[in-house]
Amino acid sequence: MHVPVLLAEAVEALGVRADGKYVDGTAGGGGHAEAIARQLGDKGFLLALDRDLAAVSRVRARLAGYGARVGVEHGNFADMETIAYSQGLKQVDGVMLDLGMSSFQVDEPERGFSFMADAALDMRMDRTQNLTAAELIRRLDEGALADVFWRYGEEPAARRIARAIVTARVQSPIVTTARLASVVERAVGGRRGKIHPATRVFQALRIAVNTELENLEKGLVAALRLLAPGGRLAVISFHSLEDRIVKQTLQAHAGRWENLPAGGRRWVGALPAVKLVTRRPVVPTLAEYEQNPRARSAKLRVAERTSEQKS
Repeated sequence: MHVPVLLAEAVEALGVRADGKYVDGTAGGGGHAEAIARQLGDKGFLLALDRDLAAVSRVRARLAGYGARVGVEHGNFADMETIAYSQGLKQVDGVMLDLGMSSFQVDEPERGFSFMADAALDMRMDRTQNLTAAELIRRLDEGALADVFWRYGEEPAARRIARAIVTARVQSPIVTTARLASVVERAVGGRRGKIHPATRVFQALRIAVNTELENLEKGLVAALRLLAPGGRLAVISFHSLEDRIVKQTLQAHAGRWENLPAGGRRWVGALPAVKLVTRRPVVPTLAEYEQNPRARSAKLRVAERTSEQKS
């Protein structure tokens, strides 16, 4: 079962109102979505999105009892503005983004996200798309593979691993998680530490297959544009690449008003304007980490759209 991370902290940060309008752009297992829906009255509404059709089915079943207060749609949170408009939502009072993978995805071997069980090298969050991890491994040259592993996995042995993959795929295609993990492990000399030698490579491929960082950049701006003045955006990230984008984006929009010598003032910063609710990220308590080890790297950042913003 999927255990939502920083559940109480995130929902509290949103300040859910009974008559408010909200978007959960990464519904996943439905934990955050249900916590929001539980606080809504008859005039409130939650739009829950997920790019994974299996997640959409699960969330629809989980939230069926909330009736017209909840709508669940298949879609990428990068497109939340368009999807929200199609649902009659021009502005919302809060947006929730939990960037972590669902436990359902990790624990289902056939999805190919983990090397803990041998399965097809898939890694698609949206299985309606064509690109898989196996396809990337097959078609990218050594330089491009190394770039993926370094940029998205911060893998120090990126070039060595890329070279080993190119050599191994000549012998036979690399189409399973176990084969890839084995090639990576041999390439780094069986390096062992706190994490498996293939962890960073698998992360990098997953991010590349699902264009996660590009979608995050688009989704953050879409969320800020969709917020009504006073509305809040709560984002939970799980690795440094995500958190850096969230932090930098929110800081760019949390600019300042500058007085002009001739009178009046101008906004110095990106629009829409926000104020930072959390100057430093909120992290899980020791009690939550002990109950759910997957929460260990989670960071929650929250921003509020200001009323002085001009579209």
